[in-house]
Order: sequence, then C-alpha cells, then structure tokens
Amino acid sequence: MIKIKINGADPDTFNKNYKDAKAYHNRAEQFLSEGQYPSVVFNVASIALERYLIALGNLYGIDAENHNYGSLMDSVEIVIDFPEDLNKEIRFLDVVYDICSVDNSYSKNPDLLDLHQILVICSKVKNIIDEINDYPQNF
Repeated sequence: MIKIKINGADPDTFNKNYKDAKAYHNRAEQFLSEGQYPSVVFNVASIALERYLIALGNLYGIDAENHNYGSLMDSVEIVIDFPEDLNKEIRFLDVVYDICSVDNSYSKNPDLLDLHQILVICSKVKNIIDEINDYPQNF
C-alpha cells in the first residue's frame, strides 16, 4: 500500500529541500570534474535527486512515507503530469541500485554512464520545478 500524506503547500520545507538538492547536485558535478570515485559522485547525485523530488512534493503539500524513488514518484504523479520517460528512468534507479532497500542483496557499481544519467535526471527534475507556474511567486 502506498502511504502519502497530503497537507498544504509547505514553502519553508520546499525552500530547504530545494536549496539542499541544488547544493548536492552542484557538489556531485564538482566531484565528477575532480575525478572522484564514481560511487561517491553517484551517491551524492542520488541524494540530490531524492531532495528534488521531496521539494517537488512540498510545493503541493505531498509527503511520501518512503523515500525510495518509486514512492517519491508515486507521490509526485498525484499532483503533476510528470514526463513518462523521465518517470521510468527514475523508477529504474530503484531496480538497479536497490536504493533505500532494507533487503539490499545486490547493488550495481555505478560507472561513468550511470553518473551522466543521474546528473541529467537531476537537471531535468530541477527544470520541472523551475518551470512550475507557481514557483517562486507563491514562495
């Protein structure tokens, strides 16, 4: 069963999560340019993506009970028409990397292609947030 809380829009929490998401996203880009291990870059970018999706929910008062990508996408889909291809890409990350899984029996080691993919996904989700009509006027 999907557990999602619907409250009112939460500008303070949105601003915090969005600011944090951008910081993690920028740090992942920085780490990539500095030649850090792919797993480090990927993990930081994963946090950025999670925070972007949480922030997107905050815009509409949506709070997913679980912060794996599938649950976050389930909550986001309630309030916006999310691009189908991007939705599938994000959900696929849970399958390949067992993100937020307590039964993590296998997790693929990210390579440079994976790094590029997750950073592009982060940029696309950031752009969706930036293009929403109510942002930032209502906050």
